[in-house]
Amino acid sequence: MKAQNLNTSKEINTSTEIKKPSFKEAFWFWLKLGFISFGGPAGQIAIMHEFLVEKKKWISDSRFLHALNFTMILPGPEAQQLATYTGWMLHGTKGGLVAGVFFILPSMFILLGLSALYVTFGNIPWVYAMFAGLKPAVIAIVILALIKIGKKSLHTVFHFMIAGAAFVCIFFFNIPFPILIIGALILAFVSRKFAPKLFSQTAAAKQHLAKDEENYYINDNSVLPDSGFKLGRLGKQVFSAFCIWVVPLGLFYLLTNDFAFWNKLSMFFTKAAFVTFGGAYAVLPYVAQVSVEKLNWLTELQMIDGLALGETTPGPLVMVLVFVGFMAGYNHFEGSLLMGSIGLFATTLYTFVPCFLFIFVGAPIIERTRDNEKIKQALSIVTAAVVGVILNLTIYLGKAVIFPRELNLAQIDFITLGWIAVSFAAMYRFKVNMLIWIVVSALFGLAHHLVM
Repeated sequence: MKAQNLNTSKEINTSTEIKKPSFKEAFWFWLKLGFISFGGPAGQIAIMHEFLVEKKKWISDSRFLHALNFTMILPGPEAQQLATYTGWMLHGTKGGLVAGVFFILPSMFILLGLSALYVTFGNIPWVYAMFAGLKPAVIAIVILALIKIGKKSLHTVFHFMIAGAAFVCIFFFNIPFPILIIGALILAFVSRKFAPKLFSQTAAAKQHLAKDEENYYINDNSVLPDSGFKLGRLGKQVFSAFCIWVVPLGLFYLLTNDFAFWNKLSMFFTKAAFVTFGGAYAVLPYVAQVSVEKLNWLTELQMIDGLALGETTPGPLVMVLVFVGFMAGYNHFEGSLLMGSIGLFATTLYTFVPCFLFIFVGAPIIERTRDNEKIKQALSIVTAAVVGVILNLTIYLGKAVIFPRELNLAQIDFITLGWIAVSFAAMYRFKVNMLIWIVVSALFGLAHHLVM
């Protein structure tokens, strides 16, 4: 099961027992992921980790976490960018495009349908009820991710201390996520300079990690063919992204008689894409304030309903922005479903084009940093901090699901709490396939709604 060292031919050489995953097999996984990626970034990362690392062994933990560390410091939805990164690792640019596009495409069309139903028929409580069964299952998935990532990334006492400190900072003091990451990076470089022994692992731990790497197609010894900086490639990528960005704007100018509105919408969501450090919860207050109070694209209540829709559909939570784009077009053009749909498609494009650009430009460069011990150790501290953040998210989401009204023992939702326990036991103890359990949980939520 041992992967051979890579040579200068820029091909990933492996033993006959570790085969490169076919593009078709990866294609179907990315397509499925788009439909079952509930639970925000932690849940989505957990699903990818369970399939890519645990089940298929396409990518080792060290490579998966290295990619995760990079996406964590970028603006944009980290889970979507992680899917793009890992898709690129497996099958180059076409793999990254398929992974990233399918991560958002099902959610976009689901939200289009739900948005049309929303403005046509008003409130849609059945949507919330239909997905209620998924929420406790997602909590169990996040707990599993916390356990698995924690085991793989907390190698020393120092790593545990960093994870604990990150949790305290974000849970008790509400320190923004980007500041935590920046602080972790600064701490890593300072501590490596003055106390390098903090990073030292036992010989047994190093040997175990090295042996574990041998069991994966892409592991710590693999060199990807497209890694490194190439000026020509960078120029092509930036030019391609610019063309994709400017062509719809040109069509709006030529084919519509209200270019000012479309120009404002395009510029606003492009700007939002560059300031989404810290995930959707960091950018949503900004989008809500501007779109509701300044641009008058939708009401505050409609914004809340859009957030609810985003929470109960697959895909990144930042997809709430496409609901805002739909309502902007719908309301501006006096109840036109067609203009609302165009607004939704335009918002999707302008929100996610920068995300793809960040990965396709940055991933080949960041791949070359794996051999730099300073950067590897710094990113290991970022990973430890991320474990603390995932713990915070687990408690935050669990509290919202188990105590739907208020944090009071009398308000515990025992059915939800019980389904969290059942879901955890099913996936952790009895190894039930995560995708199967998501379907089971959705059916459980529907049945509970019909009975109650």
